[in-house]
Amino acid sequence: MPTTITKKLLLIVEDEVSLRNALCIKFNREGFSVIDAKDGEAGLEIALAKTPDIILLDMVMPKLDGMAMLKKLRATNDWGKNVPVILLTNLGADDEHRNKTILNDENVEYLVKSDWAIGDLVEKVREVVNK
Repeated sequence: MPTTITKKLLLIVEDEVSLRNALCIKFNREGFSVIDAKDGEAGLEIALAKTPDIILLDMVMPKLDGMAMLKKLRATNDWGKNVPVILLTNLGADDEHRNKTILNDENVEYLVKSDWAIGDLVEKVREVVNK
């Protein structure tokens, strides 16, 4: 009997349409099931409804920014407290509150957008979901 391989479900929360679309296409091609949201408010709603295996989360977005979404997500339930999140931003990690939040959460990674290529991000996502 052949074994069924379950695709990992990835939620991409990114307000920049071109980047969100490029990430969706790339991760679909890499064998992930992908869902996406255009802002933190929609991202939180989708995350709680679909419980993805990992979330790529932009920091600066309308309606609900990435840190606010992460805080609400972590306050919801056991899944929300533990789901791996990779924060994506154009900002450096120089804000004391943001750094403290990231350092105190073992299920959060932080990547500055200008520091990675899309292939690097795919490898990082695979590394995190296979922990």
